Amino acid sequence: MPILEQIQKDMVAAMKAKDEARLGAIRMLKAALQKHQIDSMKPLDEAAELQVLNTVVKQRRDSIEMFRNGGREELAAKEEAELRVIEVYLPAAPSAEEIESAIAAAIAETGITDKSKMGQVMNAAKAKLAGKRIDGKALSEMVRARLT
Repeated sequence: MPILEQIQKDMVAAMKAKDEARLGAIRMLKAALQKHQIDSMKPLDEAAELQVLNTVVKQRRDSIEMFRNGGREELAAKEEAELRVIEVYLPAAPSAEEIESAIAAAIAETGITDKSKMGQVMNAAKAKLAGKRIDGKALSEMVRARLT
């Protein structure tokens, strides 16, 4: 089932349950997906839906960090609640072992051991982890630690 359809069903359930916090987050997510669909002028496929979800998750994480740095804990808590709702629709994150094996395979495949060509290793590792939720910043740090 496409994510947009699942969101629509969950939105109806949240309305019936009168769960305003969840309903607000689901509406925001639906709006982001529909905006992307209208902007691209073609139906959303699974990859596009995941791209939009990852963008929204990154925005929430950045907002949480900024609110905490600004001493606005109540707004950070609201963003965290929205983030938990959004993460339900994302695929499972890979385990540390899966990430390590993907990085090792990417290094072996590309033959790169120099940090200056880290982007090629990152792209190969991302390809190995396709279909899973990847934190690019964490992956970058792990790749950088493995290269000399």
